[in-house]
Amino acid sequence: MIEKNIPILFETDFKNIGEKKVGKVRDIYIQSDKIILISTDRHSSFDRMIAHIPHKGQVLNQISAFWFEQTKDIVPNHVLAISDPNVLIAKKCTPLPIEVVVRGYITGVTDTSLWTLYKKGQRDFGSFVLGEGLKKNQKLDQPVLTPTTKSDQHDRPITPQEIISEGILTQELWDQIAQTALKLFVRGQQVANKAGLILADTKYEFGLDSEGVLTLIDEIHTPDSSRYWQLENYDERFDLGEDPEYFDKEFLRLWFKEHCNPYQDAVLPIAPPEMINELSRRYIKIFEQITGTTKFKSNSDHNIMNRIEASLVIYKKLSRT
Repeated sequence: MIEKNIPILFETDFKNIGEKKVGKVRDIYIQSDKIILISTDRHSSFDRMIAHIPHKGQVLNQISAFWFEQTKDIVPNHVLAISDPNVLIAKKCTPLPIEVVVRGYITGVTDTSLWTLYKKGQRDFGSFVLGEGLKKNQKLDQPVLTPTTKSDQHDRPITPQEIISEGILTQELWDQIAQTALKLFVRGQQVANKAGLILADTKYEFGLDSEGVLTLIDEIHTPDSSRYWQLENYDERFDLGEDPEYFDKEFLRLWFKEHCNPYQDAVLPIAPPEMINELSRRYIKIFEQITGTTKFKSNSDHNIMNRIEASLVIYKKLSRT
């Protein structure tokens, strides 16, 4: 049960900490050598913000912090500090224009998902070929990479061969990224399994730091960027032809589709409080399971804006007079 009167972080507007950019979930403040990433409680779908989920920003930021720590021996990451449960101070890097999606299972329902394309007869996916007779949600013999371009409008699936031939990355850099992504995914699966979870697929973003070193940026293995299934009943459900038990946000998305046209309506209805509370509960549950934390420590008993601002005092720029 989610307690009442939880302060929700809708947005921030801090002064003198850098140029502000607004993402779907995070408010980003850019300085000359670092970036301040503040995870809000915004929840987006249909290419727009549809709700605010209590604790979501804290959960996403702290799960990422957990995974960055778990994988720092594989590749450097952009974390300089976690100054607040909702705030990550990051080293400024030059983002690479490729998003790397790693898949350990054949699944999905979208037009571009591995399972959908496989059902339509596709077997050759550029850098790997799938055999005949696979079933939905089946584990692949080994994880595969399905990279996409990064765009504010629409990401485009792209093969490693196209990445090289179009001059997006060099062969050497792509090879390094591919090897690193696979190592991160294997580590993620190992840690997730110990927590009773299956990491089915995920995405990674990389950049180059000021020395040209490949660096993991953005987020890692959060429930917003990854597909998690419960391990204990996967085999049984797979044998019965049932979908795995998974972290599910879809019920809120379906509610909006049933009550409006979320792509066209200028104003959306307000989601029922019980649905918002349920989604908040699910975020907390997945956080506790992934990190092994027996109880989520809510930081909502303080004024959230004052708390965050206090954590950022040392990063404020002095105003010129």
